Amino acid sequence: MKDLKKQKSGEYFGLMESVEYGNQIINFYIQRAKRKTLGIEVHPDQSVWAKAPIDANLKDVKSKILKRAQWIVKQKQFFEQFLPRTPERQYMSGETHLYLGKRYILRLKKGEANTVKLKGGELIVFYTSKPTGVNVKQLLTAWYYHHAQVRLKKQFEVTLALFRNKINATPTLELRRMKNRWGSCTPSGKIIINPELIKAPTKCIQYVLTHEFCHLLEPNHNKSFYDLQDAMFPENKKWKHRLEVFMV
Repeated sequence: MKDLKKQKSGEYFGLMESVEYGNQIINFYIQRAKRKTLGIEVHPDQSVWAKAPIDANLKDVKSKILKRAQWIVKQKQFFEQFLPRTPERQYMSGETHLYLGKRYILRLKKGEANTVKLKGGELIVFYTSKPTGVNVKQLLTAWYYHHAQVRLKKQFEVTLALFRNKINATPTLELRRMKNRWGSCTPSGKIIINPELIKAPTKCIQYVLTHEFCHLLEPNHNKSFYDLQDAMFPENKKWKHRLEVFMV
């Protein structure tokens, strides 16, 4: 019971756990209470809850999650359609844009050069002639990419230092826009990161890089891989979930 926190209701809440289902990872929370059976719920925010007896074995809980995995995936897909989505960007003053996990107000201002600056709580785009959505988007995209080159490279070096004694050859970093992935790793040792990750919190960046570095040692999503990931970044489940929710 050391890993559980008792609530006023008499229920106990544990840390997030996970199971591997095909090529997917199902994260879930355990809610323990005085009950005889184990139930599973998928909430509208797509979170998965295992309602378990206080003395239920974690292995048995995971086994039940796997048995209901197909149903869980379908429920998550059903609720996904109702999640709020970030409105399509118009690149106009007053919009909010993300940078390293924080939201900044976009401001368009007349200036002596076409440039972008981060000041206080604002992301300011200076323009020399009347701006259009296309022009503002181009300036912001270039600004984000420049900062991604600096910030992601720095975090890459931090992660590399943690794995220095575990890998034989030094991997290389490449920034590449990908439609449905934050990162990938090639057999030759190249780690590819989506520059859009610069919009996420630093811990989310750390999670993605750690995930890809672990693939240098273990290509498959098996127990050895997840054990290594847990050892190298114990908070990986938390920040994986944060990335999935935050970047909607």
